[in-house]
Amino acid sequence: MVKGISEVIEKDLEFIESLLTIKDKAREETIVVSREITRLSTEAIRLVHLRKFNEAEKLLNEASIAVKNLLEKLSNHPDLMYCGLIHGCLAEYVEARILLDLTCERRLAGLQELGVPYIPYLQGLGDVVGELRRLAIDLIKAGSFNEASLYIDIMEEIYQGLRKLSFPDALTPGLRHKVDVARRLIEDTKILFINAYNANKLMEKLDLKTASLKSAND
Repeated sequence: MVKGISEVIEKDLEFIESLLTIKDKAREETIVVSREITRLSTEAIRLVHLRKFNEAEKLLNEASIAVKNLLEKLSNHPDLMYCGLIHGCLAEYVEARILLDLTCERRLAGLQELGVPYIPYLQGLGDVVGELRRLAIDLIKAGSFNEASLYIDIMEEIYQGLRKLSFPDALTPGLRHKVDVARRLIEDTKILFINAYNANKLMEKLDLKTASLKSAND
């Protein structure tokens, strides 16, 4: 029997336990903050669709502070950065921030401005296509075809940009699927737009013809 084995194991395990205790505390705190970022971002997206932009901006300002604090905390625990929960909440934040900026200012916040890792940035950029579709559909229903066309063009630009990143899913997790979904959403939205636009033009012609006949009869 080798002498001192139990002493070495006990010493090492005590050291590891102290590390894991710190990491576990950081993990628990991260979960709480991540859920708050997700909540704020999700609510901000809802408010954008309700056109309550000032309220959405306030929530995203709160989320921005939480994101910064979270990333600073995780700088000491980089292994926690790569769990799905972290990327999920940051992607939700990116999606909400991009949606609000595009809607209010017609500008796209970039990676450096948002201050997040590139994976959740790509994920959020892919997800925002679905929210832009919702905006476009609402505008189509309202007959605002010029503005709806603008959002469809933005969807197309995002899609064309993301599809150029042809890397394994291990490097860009979930991106390939989001690009495929974006393509289908854009195609469906364009079909909806064309059908609604043509129906609207036909209705305008019928209204003009009806008005002309009425005028002639009068």
